[in-house]
Amino acid sequence: MTSVSNEPSAIIRTERGLTIAGTRITLYDVMDYVTAQYPPKFIRSLFDLTEEQINAAISYIDTHWAEVDAEYQVVLKETEELRQYYQEENRELFARIATLPPPPGLEAAWEKLQASKARHQIHS
Repeated sequence: MTSVSNEPSAIIRTERGLTIAGTRITLYDVMDYVTAQYPPKFIRSLFDLTEEQINAAISYIDTHWAEVDAEYQVVLKETEELRQYYQEENRELFARIATLPPPPGLEAAWEKLQASKARHQIHS
């Protein structure tokens, strides 16, 4: 791992990208919540970060917005491409699983789950 600058930093660049030092959490993980305008306290608790870590992440994002956002957009694009690839690769498996009967003894729970899925699809 190498530091982003010559001084000790709370944000480092790893093979995964810009990362909060001492964690496996990337700034791109945090960006999902920053761009959705979640409060820092929520983001901090979600990732089990210290106040210093979340402040450093948000400060770095604010200071280097163009760079971080450009990398974030690449991550989002690659993630969507992977999702589409694996969805297509597993299409037949998903279709086969969808035709399976409920596990024995769980018929009532299965019915409730199917009803919930149907309601969700109507509202989507």
